[in-house]
Amino acid sequence: MNNASSPTPQSRTRLLRRFAQAGVACVPLLLGGCSFFSPIPEPRGSLIEKTDYAQLVPGTSTRTDVLDLLGSPTAHATFDDNTWIYVSMITSPTPLTFPSVKKQQVVVLNFDNGGVLRKMDTLNKKNAIYVGMVGAKTPTPGTSSSILQELLGNVGRYNPMSGMSSQFGGSTGPMGGQGTGNGGAGNTLP
Repeated sequence: MNNASSPTPQSRTRLLRRFAQAGVACVPLLLGGCSFFSPIPEPRGSLIEKTDYAQLVPGTSTRTDVLDLLGSPTAHATFDDNTWIYVSMITSPTPLTFPSVKKQQVVVLNFDNGGVLRKMDTLNKKNAIYVGMVGAKTPTPGTSSSILQELLGNVGRYNPMSGMSSQFGGSTGPMGGQGTGNGGAGNTLP
């Protein structure tokens, strides 16, 4: 007896073929939508144009001229306040990692002690040096302790009476020179 409600093996095969054909037909639509949702480039840093810093003339331009044209610098050199650095980049978000840098520009301006521009360097992504992360661990001084030692290490050191006067078993506090508690004798009331 053949039940009319259960599909035959041939009808199952036809149904699976139709689903597969529909799936293959949808793949170009799904992939085409990916370009529509591509990440939008994001400008970061001091967004300066070449026409802006091209107006600066070494030997005649001053710090005031630079501030008027370019604004405040992104950074100053660590040990030289006469070196101003303007960093500009365009990044694109990347899933599960850092944003990828599409375009990068660094303008380095060197001034003399009088505030006159002496040297101007422009660097781009080709001049960048990739600095990778080091996988080594930094040693720390002290003893290595287990989790159990960390958890139980402060048992008995807490003294809620330490902020009270010495007649109640406390001292002047943890920085009082005597330590917490009553000389280690515990919290005994008079």
